[in-house]
Amino acid sequence: MGSATRPQRRAFLTGGLLASAAVITGCSSKSDTSAAPKATAVGAPATPSAAAGARPDSPWAAFARLMDGNKRWVNETLQHPDRDAKRRQFVAEEQKPYGVILSCIDSRVPPELLFDTGIGDLFVMRTGGQVVAPVVTGSVEYGPMTAGTPLIVVLGHQRCGAVKAAYTALKDNKPLPGNLQSIAEALRPAYEEVSKQKHADPVDAMTRVHITQTSADLRTNADLAPLVKKGNLAVVSAYYSLDSGKVEVLTGAPTA
Repeated sequence: MGSATRPQRRAFLTGGLLASAAVITGCSSKSDTSAAPKATAVGAPATPSAAAGARPDSPWAAFARLMDGNKRWVNETLQHPDRDAKRRQFVAEEQKPYGVILSCIDSRVPPELLFDTGIGDLFVMRTGGQVVAPVVTGSVEYGPMTAGTPLIVVLGHQRCGAVKAAYTALKDNKPLPGNLQSIAEALRPAYEEVSKQKHADPVDAMTRVHITQTSADLRTNADLAPLVKKGNLAVVSAYYSLDSGKVEVLTGAPTA
């Protein structure tokens, strides 16, 4: 789930997605043209909403739709777009999500709900403390490199148990049991950065630093950087408040 050292963490960012994509390409490609007549179904969902409709094809449009969904989550005005049988049938043959979310496994942080999205809208990866390893990076790359997904969001959150456990393990030099230590090692760069100065809440500070570091690594990834440079992709770091339900953008917000 995590890398053992910082150099290894950076090394996998240049890993080849293309070989993996060849194996799993069936996840997003359609087998024939039989789905074409269904295109009208997306325009007439069972529960019409402003959030459902044409897929955002720019980083800004995708980002704006996600943040609008989060506002509805906070304000308790959910529209539950793209969640009916017609939508399920529409995406059955082909998917083209407009966002990639890399988030924590925490049960209180469900991306599809807190962004008020539906079936076929997001690629979602969830790991403890949203840490990355080669297979996770490949999964993040999959959308932008095979489906033209214009947005990646690295989403950390308040009171992250994985970050807290890693912070304590690294501070006390007491490894976590089993493979949990791999999470701590993946979080070591953030721990080392936070340890340089005092913080009122070092665990929260470590969470924020880790989110920012991870998004920066993805943004400069040899495979994703060209898409970012062209303006076809944005990589955003964000922090979710368990108390308010609000998503706070830390870095990388695209502009219109």
